Amino acid sequence: QVQLGESGGGLVQAGGSLRLSCAASGIIFSINAMGWYRQAPGQQRELVALMHSGGITTWFADAVKGRFSISRDNAQNTLYLQMNNLKPEDPAIYFCNALRITNYWGKGTPITVSS
Repeated sequence: QVQLGESGGGLVQAGGSLRLSCAASGIIFSINAMGWYRQAPGQQRELVALMHSGGITTWFADAVKGRFSISRDNAQNTLYLQMNNLKPEDPAIYFCNALRITNYWGKGTPITVSS
């Protein structure tokens, strides 16, 4: 089992920045990839950013390319999502995900962007 806990969400003005953290615990060796998804009200959950286990290969949704970055601290078993230049279309619940045989999810952290 893998446990994931997100933090760092909140209210930010358009154009502002936030950094989300995802602390992983449990059986975290052999995790294939970790990423961030978001789900806005009435919308499907969508992948925003992904980092493969080697820490080199990353992927970003077109909507966030150039604004969001993903990183990790192996010593702290923590994944980060740095979000810059937040836009009115970014508000959602942001979920941390880990793929290790199956998908594991955190409970999510909400992001609100004020114009």
